[in-house]
Amino acid sequence: MNRCEQAAAYHKKGFNCCQSVLAVFQDCIGLSEAQCLTLGGSFGAGAGTGELCGAVTGAVGSKKKAMAQAKELQKRFAERFDALRCAELLQKKFTPDDTTPAAKALGLTGHCDIMIVTAVELVEQMIAER
Repeated sequence: MNRCEQAAAYHKKGFNCCQSVLAVFQDCIGLSEAQCLTLGGSFGAGAGTGELCGAVTGAVGSKKKAMAQAKELQKRFAERFDALRCAELLQKKFTPDDTTPAAKALGLTGHCDIMIVTAVELVEQMIAER
């Protein structure tokens, strides 16, 4: 199972967007699954405020690198979805397409599922570019 599939599976089990993204990069950041799930627990739904999307928060956390990389990730995510704020994203209707290939390949239609696997996909792209 690849990271995108794992992230979708975490979300299906009831974990929030941040937890679902963060947990699939546990091997990269040196935290256990339990630590990732605990750490990401309060960052879903824009940390309960509707602000920064939890999938983005989990992806930024999993990078554990310089601020420039976190900004680049947010830029790429915003280019795909025209927003970073959870509340704004939830008002939009997304369907998987060529800009969200992992979500399209997995046949995901759930709003947060699309955000989660796209965030994972973006982190993987950035890791591959290094």
